[in-house]
Amino acid sequence: MTALVPPALPAARELVGPALRAAVDLLDPVTRRVAAYHLGWTDHEGRPADGGGKALRPALAVLSSRAAGAAPDLPAAAAVELVHAFSLLHDDIMDGDRTRRHRPAAWTLFGRAEAILAGDALLALAGELLAGAGTPGHLQVARAVGVATRRLIAGQAADLEFERRTEVSLAECLRMSSDKTGALLSCACAAGALAAGAPPGLTGALAAFGAEAGLAFQLVDDLLGIWGTPETTGKPVLSDLRAGKKTLPVVAALTGGTPAGARLSGLLARPGPLPEDGLDEAARLVEEAGGRAWAEAEAKHRLDVAHRHLADADLPPAVRAEFLEVAAFITTRDH
Repeated sequence: MTALVPPALPAARELVGPALRAAVDLLDPVTRRVAAYHLGWTDHEGRPADGGGKALRPALAVLSSRAAGAAPDLPAAAAVELVHAFSLLHDDIMDGDRTRRHRPAAWTLFGRAEAILAGDALLALAGELLAGAGTPGHLQVARAVGVATRRLIAGQAADLEFERRTEVSLAECLRMSSDKTGALLSCACAAGALAAGAPPGLTGALAAFGAEAGLAFQLVDDLLGIWGTPETTGKPVLSDLRAGKKTLPVVAALTGGTPAGARLSGLLARPGPLPEDGLDEAARLVEEAGGRAWAEAEAKHRLDVAHRHLADADLPPAVRAEFLEVAAFITTRDH
């Protein structure tokens, strides 16, 4: 059953959308066209379209402002979404993914170089927005965004390195996922409160909540990357196995000490990409070796830890409930 989208997500999309569009309008026409397509606002000809992502990170940033008793901080919310959009543009090129959100990935239509430049531009816009806000709180957000971006890049570098290695430990894979996904979600959860000058106890609790929710998000993403349906994920079936990704379910299966894990290791060690029947066999072995069950249980565990970080935080009960609603969506979504 498809998880219901929490109201905080479409509300954030409507609230932060104008700030994002105003920022992208600052770009040159060529780069703006690529960015607008990637963000789901236009088709490849520049005609208006109704698409885009879940607005998860802007929603968390808006809730973060409300947690501190402040109005939504649009520069902070827009900045974390711009960083996320930058990362996806580059990620699709590095992974060779030709589809993003049920449409051709931007690089397949506009070219690799053009997509790289558009990603660079979106990252630059995030910094420009925060610098333009000019408050001490926004300086704190800018520093947090910089750290999160550096960690995101480190996680992506590790992800690429793991594809070339025959052995990867589960601890390494968890650290990679924490950097690649958890760091920016953690930043989003603290950004609004940081901009409002909230006390460290609150910003720390929100950041810790986001870090654990981010790992849960990546675990679900990894499950969908093997067993998700293309109609909902917008990506081909078995896409992560096809790309040779050492994702968390795969590494859990490989390091679990089971006969199925040993057979999986031998299958993945064969030179060249796996044929289609080999991909089906690999998915079956990941499940037989316990990788799927471990990832599902670990996602629930990370969500439980995230809940505990919010339990004693000093924030309005209604905002806490909305944070938890978003976290529940993270672990029950199908796309």
